[in-house]
Amino acid sequence: MFDKINDGRRYNLFIYFVLINVISYAVMANDKRKAKRGAWRTSEFTLWLLAFTGGAVGSWVAMQTYRHKTKHTSFKYGMPILAVIDLGLFAYFS
Repeated sequence: MFDKINDGRRYNLFIYFVLINVISYAVMANDKRKAKRGAWRTSEFTLWLLAFTGGAVGSWVAMQTYRHKTKHTSFKYGMPILAVIDLGLFAYFS
């Protein structure tokens, strides 16, 4: 019985991890597009909030793909560290 419960939790965790990272990637990519156009931007608080809720991997991949926020020290060093922590927590709990 507990195996079925644990399998369901693992599945839900996997779906959450994938979705939050896809969303984080999309928000970071969209912020880069807005920066190029000079449009209203996504706040850094929102970018970090997405990263801290499990989306650091998606944010970091978007940073590298679009070269966005890579000169900001907090993003340059903080995001990859947080991505490693996110991956570690995901591995531990799944």
